[in-house]
Amino acid sequence: MKLDNEHTLILPLVESKEDEICLPLALNVILTYWGEYNLVKEAKERARKYDDAKGSIFIEGFELAENRGYLVSIFRGNIQGLKKKIDQGIPSIIIMPGLNDTIQHATVISGYDPEENRIITYVPEPDTVGSIPEKKFIELWEQDGFLTITIVPGDMKDINDKENHTDQSYRMCFEAERLLLTGKTKEAIEKLKSAADTNKGNELALDMLGSIYNELKSDEAKNYFEASIKVNPKFYLSYRGIGNYYLRKEEYLLAEKSYSSAISINPNRFGPIYKNRGIVRLKLDNKEGAISDLNMYLDQCPQANDKNNIELAIKDLSSKKP
Repeated sequence: MKLDNEHTLILPLVESKEDEICLPLALNVILTYWGEYNLVKEAKERARKYDDAKGSIFIEGFELAENRGYLVSIFRGNIQGLKKKIDQGIPSIIIMPGLNDTIQHATVISGYDPEENRIITYVPEPDTVGSIPEKKFIELWEQDGFLTITIVPGDMKDINDKENHTDQSYRMCFEAERLLLTGKTKEAIEKLKSAADTNKGNELALDMLGSIYNELKSDEAKNYFEASIKVNPKFYLSYRGIGNYYLRKEEYLLAEKSYSSAISINPNRFGPIYKNRGIVRLKLDNKEGAISDLNMYLDQCPQANDKNNIELAIKDLSSKKP
């Protein structure tokens, strides 16, 4: 593909390090683009609070940037705004579906090609770019509520204020995530309820509340997942969440329906959902469906920790087929 340099930003190559949970690669790329290079030491200091945390803790990275005078905006974006930012020299971070056993992924948008109708994404490899057809890109982005993050220097405040994109309700979700990681569940619930009250259209806050209440074995979970789906019928996470709720309640037909709805939105997003649906189908005495799902789980998660057990289960089920 030939890049349209007029609408493509040149972003720095940044080494990805899994242990820098408070400085996710996407944030590091953006801050390095703006000329910040000595970030790792502070990020590691911040990470000491999270001994057993997995994944990235974005709110720490946001605060790290703000301590250096940067402006962080978190909002529900759109394709026109994304392109406008590129033409202003501002790359954006968007939350996109993951693959295999990763359910979400932060992606840096570095450009767009108006001739081929493609969105250009950052790839941390020399002479390599990612490219997604614009229609497909929008379909994927919608699954996570068009969540968008921009980080700009303080001297660009006028541009940032003029756009007026910041939505505090989404920042509250990242703050709630930190509260959960530090064991402050009650405070996280309060934060998310405040986020949902501030923005009735924040499907992420509703989904997170559903997940917390499901962990607490509360039937409130169902109400929040349903509210999230009502806001965004393509919000994959809430279909998976309500499937988990019904599985816990042993309402297997409803669990299967919910998992199937998630899979119909994106069949390649999250391999473990097939294991869950396989378990449900076993409960419904659908052995062939269960075998198919367990095989799909291993296809998408070939390094799964329970691979041997799943293979034995498939073998056992296959031997009992009529």
